[in-house]
Amino acid sequence: MRWLVASTTVLALFAQGVAADTFRFTAIPDEDQSRLVERFSKVADYLEERLEVEVEYVPVKSYGATVTAFRNDQVQLAWFGGLSGVQARRLVPGSVALAQGSEDAEFQSYLIAHRSTGLERADELPDAIEGMSLTFGSRTSTSGRLMPEHFLRQRFDEAPEELFSRVGYSGDHSRTIALVEAGTWDLGAVNYTVWEAAVADGRVDTDKVEVIWATPPYPDYNWTLRGDVDEQFGEGFTEQVRAALLEMDDPELLASFPREGFIPADNALYAPIEDVAEELGLLR
Repeated sequence: MRWLVASTTVLALFAQGVAADTFRFTAIPDEDQSRLVERFSKVADYLEERLEVEVEYVPVKSYGATVTAFRNDQVQLAWFGGLSGVQARRLVPGSVALAQGSEDAEFQSYLIAHRSTGLERADELPDAIEGMSLTFGSRTSTSGRLMPEHFLRQRFDEAPEELFSRVGYSGDHSRTIALVEAGTWDLGAVNYTVWEAAVADGRVDTDKVEVIWATPPYPDYNWTLRGDVDEQFGEGFTEQVRAALLEMDDPELLASFPREGFIPADNALYAPIEDVAEELGLLR
């Protein structure tokens, strides 16, 4: 198994005419890069054994770069968020969402707050958040921006820029947690699985930052495959990839996501995400 260290490296390799029989995949950079490399290098080993082709994990530096690599056929498979998956499938007709985590059918975001705000967990977003500062994650993150913004607009009938004193974009969920813990921002919107994993690993000080609200559930992460892989890797390759993902059962590998397992998915499941993204003007 090999992994490439940057999207610029990928461009260089393709310019040199790397053989098309290497199957490449990437993932949205929603956490610290070192954690992602550790996780997806193991996935590459697993896929290489199951698919009997060379497999490389290709790290990228932004959500947009993930979609671009998929569009340009620099990768054939990607672990997308709900929104980035919709974006990629619109750009590459015939691409399919093959699988999602068992938790992804009803995913959630958390709104976290620094202790100095005095906010406590509640079933409804409190009026008291008005005028505070808030950071989202990446601008195109489903759980770190799209759906939290959607529910904030539903609750207050205002854009975030009108509701809060400051609005920022940290880039990823781990960074959001760190910034709110440090008091740089009063509030942050984060992926619930990243938060819970950070708490379980002792990587967050819950004396300084806590969850104050959870969104209603929505569909999120998915494995999406380009529609032309059977032409590149042979008839039936799509179904081989689907089976490999759905049959991934190594507890250590699954825990790194973290997911209990993977279940079938299809493009239609993400229609609600596409609708919200259209409303917010996030789709071209």
